[in-house]
Amino acid sequence: MELSQQQREAISQWIASGESLATVQRRLREEFSVSMTYMEVRFLVDDLGLELKSPEKPKPALPADAALAGKAPADPLATPGADAPAAADDDFAADLADELAKPDAPGGVKVEVDRIMRPGTVVSGSVTFSDGKSVTWALDQMGRLMLDGGKTGYKPSQSDIQAFQQELSVQLQRHGY
Repeated sequence: MELSQQQREAISQWIASGESLATVQRRLREEFSVSMTYMEVRFLVDDLGLELKSPEKPKPALPADAALAGKAPADPLATPGADAPAAADDDFAADLADELAKPDAPGGVKVEVDRIMRPGTVVSGSVTFSDGKSVTWALDQMGRLMLDGGKTGYKPSQSDIQAFQQELSVQLQRHGY
């Protein structure tokens, strides 16, 4: 599609002012009755030798100490440097994960999720029960849980199975399943 010199100059001005490709596409349609796909607008901008301006990233908030320097807190219950709740939550989550991962923790079950899933499974991994025996586990597309202990006849205790199910749920949620 051929554009007039006036249209090309308008596009150049729009891009120079920081307009997005979607905005350029909309303005071409509204102001010049020129209908172009997004990809066509992208190629046009490239053909004209124009460079898009990247949108400004929001500036990070000042640290609590810098923001409060010489000022009274906006919240009467706030204290200077009170960015600790987020850090406390992270510490709590890390402590909880460490506690659950210890073989001698209550239940003593450690569940690991494979980084690369076994063929035919949605998710797979291994579990170490409180007696120190390790087995592999997998969930298939039908949601069936499979355990493979390698040795026939091995059966973990009922409390280990319950702890495994709870820890498996925690690990799967942590990994986005």
